Amino acid sequence: MERPADQIIVIFGASGDLTKRKLLPSLYLLYKTERTPEKFAILGVGRTAYTDESYREFINNQIRSFIREDEIDETLLADFIAKLYYETMDPSIEDEYQKLVSKLNSLTPLIDNKQNYLYYLATPPSLYTYIPTYLNAVGLTDEQGKDATKRVIVEKPFGYNLTSALKLNSIFNTAFHEHQIFRIDHFLGKETVQNILALRFANGIFEPLWNRNIVVYVGITAVENLGIADRGGYYDTSGALRDMVQNHLIQLVALTAMEPPALFESESFRNEIVKIYQSLKPIPESQVTSNVVRGQYIASISGKTPIKGYREEKNITPQSRTETFIAMKVFIDNWRWGGVPFYIRTGKQMPTKVSEIVVHFKKTPHMLFKGSEYSSAPNRLIIRIQPNEGIALKFGLKVPGSNFNIQQVAMDFAYDSLGGVPSGDAYAKLIEDCMLGENTLFTRSDAVEASWKYFDPILKLWNARTDIPLYGYPAGTWGPLESNLIMEKGHTWTNPCKNLTNTDLYCEL
Repeated sequence: MERPADQIIVIFGASGDLTKRKLLPSLYLLYKTERTPEKFAILGVGRTAYTDESYREFINNQIRSFIREDEIDETLLADFIAKLYYETMDPSIEDEYQKLVSKLNSLTPLIDNKQNYLYYLATPPSLYTYIPTYLNAVGLTDEQGKDATKRVIVEKPFGYNLTSALKLNSIFNTAFHEHQIFRIDHFLGKETVQNILALRFANGIFEPLWNRNIVVYVGITAVENLGIADRGGYYDTSGALRDMVQNHLIQLVALTAMEPPALFESESFRNEIVKIYQSLKPIPESQVTSNVVRGQYIASISGKTPIKGYREEKNITPQSRTETFIAMKVFIDNWRWGGVPFYIRTGKQMPTKVSEIVVHFKKTPHMLFKGSEYSSAPNRLIIRIQPNEGIALKFGLKVPGSNFNIQQVAMDFAYDSLGGVPSGDAYAKLIEDCMLGENTLFTRSDAVEASWKYFDPILKLWNARTDIPLYGYPAGTWGPLESNLIMEKGHTWTNPCKNLTNTDLYCEL
């Protein structure tokens, strides 16, 4: 297994929630499985005052809550914690970056580092305009010599709209070259998402079926059975479209619809992703309300437990018109998919937490086994991203007996049956790719811009017209009933069961 070159990982926002919940636990798991550099250091940067020692103590107490007990090796964890350092500074002040230069220079001899730095921006997006500019000003973005690497990882959202995305791209491209920028989408770190590519391109049986001639429509769902928790300050200025659709869901559309790349390498792969974004059929203003439905969860009772409505959540304004649910009908204007609707939806406070892609194939042309409820039910391929990662194919079979009674059954596969490296940590996979300089699963600047060009007119229309409906839906339901109206005749959403197990993986309500 190739190990990354020795390097220093600099985490901006090192005292924040993302760092302690995701980044450091993922880096520890990489260290435990010998997938980190042989020599490395992690430098935390933040406004909160810590020394190296007090930061290590803080992380040692916090990290145990976010790593499974059976994954904790006390000796290895102690060694990992010892590799943590900290610099107290304000990333929005240019003069503070000389302190960062001095700290990095002091760490360099400890690991014999050749000025290989990986910067992780685990900060609010408001700091994205400062950090690359000021790193560049003190010479911390230049790749001097063939052994020196400087890379930066940027969390979503990458822009608030098309204008801000263009501005951010300009700022980052002034400080870094495109090959140095890793715009991270943790959805693409999930093994099952990557397995979409293997399913499509490692199996010859699917290629003749994967087009407008055989596929009637595709449904993509990514929903949660939780509210916004303490994210009200962020979420009320974002909403479901910015938080989930513009990045996660449209990525799933692209992976499902893309053409096979000539080579499985970064540029070929990302070229095909961009082609899908550029092929998205714009929605005219007159059709936005019939192709896009947005909703907001309202108070309800689950059993005997009351659930607060969105406007009752912390840091939410009582008149908020932020969507917590969105359903859309999307078309891809190209030869393969012309006329095939892709239905996508996401929402908070749904009946269950599930992410899946359902490909609906055409019915048989002739109803041979008449009288059976499922005699002409169409075949479906279900790709379950979470939970219980797997793939199922629904098809009809004869029920034992004298009559030809047809019943739909599922041939299903559970992803964990393959064994190998545990598939649960998407961040570990993506951070490892960053350390190796492998950017295939990261979003390129032209893809960001193409995505925003598609969604920006919808956001502008919502802002300009307060008469466009925002439907309330009781928390714990599948969203506003109006979301069914965007479906064409004979098309339906697939609603998985609330409590999924391996045996009821694809049952429906």
